[in-house]
Amino acid sequence: MTASWRDYRRARRRSRQAGALLAAALLVLLAGLTWFFTAGQFALAEPRIAGPTEAPVLAAGWMKPVAPVRPVPPGRAVDVLEALPVKGRAAGGNYDRSAFGQAWLDVDRNGCDTRNDILRRDLAGARFTEGSRCRIGSGSFQEPYTGRTIAFRRGAESSKAVQIDHVVALGDAWQKGAQLLTPVQRQHLANDPLNLIAAEGQANQDKSASDAATWLPPNRAFRCHYVARQISVKAAYRLWVTPAEKDAMTRILASCPGQQTIVPG
Repeated sequence: MTASWRDYRRARRRSRQAGALLAAALLVLLAGLTWFFTAGQFALAEPRIAGPTEAPVLAAGWMKPVAPVRPVPPGRAVDVLEALPVKGRAAGGNYDRSAFGQAWLDVDRNGCDTRNDILRRDLAGARFTEGSRCRIGSGSFQEPYTGRTIAFRRGAESSKAVQIDHVVALGDAWQKGAQLLTPVQRQHLANDPLNLIAAEGQANQDKSASDAATWLPPNRAFRCHYVARQISVKAAYRLWVTPAEKDAMTRILASCPGQQTIVPG
């Protein structure tokens, strides 16, 4: 075998090896791109530090429960979900916030409006404004939707950093049974501590009137409690879920089958 023939075979073998390596690299790159554009971009967006896994409903001594349409059924959230009616959305074009009464009423008649009650309940080190026993002026908390530590300071602009979220958004409730409630029952739904959580302003805006099929807290550790709380509210106020919403809730609860409903008190 001549030297030139050996050189040719050696070069050809190296070329095949280089081609195999290039093909393997392309496959890895393709797999990575597929992962990123399906689930990866959402996984990368998750908070690196998990926040709270649950949130309070009542604070002993000064908060009173609000009368729902019926008591929250105790037991596993997944079982209560199965008992909820499943329907499509009702027309929502006639929705108006005023159908749920004036914002932040003192429904439990403890002398303070609902917004300040929830701030006082959820903020660590909550302080009243000077001369008031209701208006919360400052505090901080580990926000459950994002897991971030957020400071609150009352002010024309700074108050927006912490907002009060309706766990079951009022716009969503309107299209899933709230139109059938009495005005008083809708007032209770809008001011029930079970349906209210202090949240980061941007997270609250991102959620808007979404249900579980279209928005979930970025903090994955909080999702079981969040979904169970939505189920509890819907059961208490005789609201229904859509098929897509039920599917989303079922997927979340599959990771925590023992999750209980959220029963005030």
